[in-house]
Amino acid sequence: MILGYIGGILAIIGSLFLLLAAIGLIRMPDTYNRMQAGTKATTLGSALIFAGIALHQPGWELKMAALIIFVFLTNPLSSHALARAAHFIGMNPFVKGKSQSSRDDLKARRDEE
Repeated sequence: MILGYIGGILAIIGSLFLLLAAIGLIRMPDTYNRMQAGTKATTLGSALIFAGIALHQPGWELKMAALIIFVFLTNPLSSHALARAAHFIGMNPFVKGKSQSSRDDLKARRDEE
């Protein structure tokens, strides 16, 4: 009974982390910041939801532990691969106070090298 309530609370907290990740994806200015906001919050949010399910449903602990491990391994790795691909194709990070033209100038100088 108590474990069910604790599991529900963990699931709600995990859902709030996922909501914060969605807000971060909308609010962040560039690709790299969006990846950071999406990766960290969704990793923790989904882990909390899986932990809540494990507490709420007896017998699912091993399955949820496997899912938590899977998410903790694959989510940062996939974000890293996407960041490398974005860097490889020349996406520049957002710099506060710099206009798009100055970022284009930086890209042109980097392409000349």
